[in-house]
Amino acid sequence: MIVEPKVREFICTTAHPEGCRENVRNQIAYVKAQKIDGAPKKVLIIGSSTGYGLASRITAAFGCHAATLGIMFEKAAAGKRTATPGWYNTAAFEEEAAKEGLYAKTINGDAFSKEVKEQAIAMIQKDLGKVDLVIYSLAAPRRTDAQGKTWVSSLKTTDQPFTEKSLDLKNNTIVTKTVEPAQEGELEGTIKVMGGEDWMDWMDALKAADVLEKDAVTVAYSYIGPELTYPIYFDGTIGQAKKHLTKTAHEINEKYSDVQAYISVNKALVTQASAAIPIVPLYFAILYKVMKKQGNHEGCIEQITRLFKDRLSQENVPVDEEGRIRMDDWELSESVQKEVMECWEKVTTENVGEISDIEGYWEDFYHMFGFHFDDIDYTKDIDVEVKIPSLA
Repeated sequence: MIVEPKVREFICTTAHPEGCRENVRNQIAYVKAQKIDGAPKKVLIIGSSTGYGLASRITAAFGCHAATLGIMFEKAAAGKRTATPGWYNTAAFEEEAAKEGLYAKTINGDAFSKEVKEQAIAMIQKDLGKVDLVIYSLAAPRRTDAQGKTWVSSLKTTDQPFTEKSLDLKNNTIVTKTVEPAQEGELEGTIKVMGGEDWMDWMDALKAADVLEKDAVTVAYSYIGPELTYPIYFDGTIGQAKKHLTKTAHEINEKYSDVQAYISVNKALVTQASAAIPIVPLYFAILYKVMKKQGNHEGCIEQITRLFKDRLSQENVPVDEEGRIRMDDWELSESVQKEVMECWEKVTTENVGEISDIEGYWEDFYHMFGFHFDDIDYTKDIDVEVKIPSLA
C-alpha cells in the first residue's frame, strides 16, 4: 500500500517502514563515525524503540559493540493500519545488528508488568548471563502497578493556572494556551507513572535474580528546561515526577553499593511525548533556531553519543550537586537562553517562520514516523507488514 502521513495536531497515526529504516540507518552511520572508550558490553534498554531509548540502543550496539536487549510496547501492522514507528525502528535495528553479528533481541510488552520483568530476566540469564548497563527510558500515559491499580499521568501545574504563548500545530500560528492546576489524585498518578517507582522495581528484580554485573550502571532520562516552562514542567506534575526519579537514583545508590545510578538531564527535543505539551513546541522551535545558529544543536543520537562518550565512559562521571549528568548544558547556557528569551518576546504569527525553526521542528516530527526523507520514494507501493526477527 502507499503510506502517507496522517497528522492530528501532535500525533501522526501512520508510519512508513522504509522511512523508519532510513532513520535508523542514519543514526547508525553517525554512531559508527564516533569513538567511544570504556564501553558497556551487555545492555538492557527499558523503552528502546523511539527517541532517546532507541538512540541509546543504537549507540550501545554500533558504538560500543554491545549485546542489547530492548523492551518496547508497540503494535504490528493490521490490515490497512500501519505498525507503530517503534515497531519498524526495532525491525530495522535488529536487521542491521544481525549484519554485524551483534546480539539484539526484543521483548514487546508492558514494561511496568511483573511478567515482562520476569521474561527479561529469563532472557538475560539464558543469553547474556548478566548486564552491565540498564537504561530506563519509559514514556507512558498510564501504569498498572503490582497491586493491579491503574494510574494515569497528567500534564498540569501544581499551583495556579499558567497562561503563555504557544504554537498551534494545526496551522503554525501563535496562540495563547492555559494549563490548569492538577485536581485531586492527578499529581500522585503522574508520579506513579513517570516517577522512579517502576525503575526501582526493575533494579530490585534484576538484583534479586543476580543478573547485574558488579558495578553495573543504570541511567534514567529526565528533563528540566528553562524557567519559562517551569510552571508546566519543572514545577508542574511532570516535574514532580522527575524529582521523584532523581530521588530514586539516590535510593538505588544507597540500597545497592555495587550499582551506580544516574539521572541524565537531556536536551529539549521533539519526541512523541514532548509534542503533546502546550507551550513547549514553540520553545523548541525557537531553541532549534538559536542552537543551530550557534552551532551546538543536537538530535537524539548526537546527544546520547555524547552521553556515552564524554560522560559514562569517564572513570568519575561528571555530575552536578544533585548527582545528575547534565546533558542540557548547551541548551541552558547563558548565550543560548538569552537569545531564546529575546526571540520569545518578539515572536508573533507573522514572524514565527523567521524567528523560529518551524521547518526543523516539523522535519524532526515527520522523521519520527518515517516521513520526509529525501532518499525514500513515498509514491511506491510497499508492504507494511514487517517482522521483527527476534519476535517472529
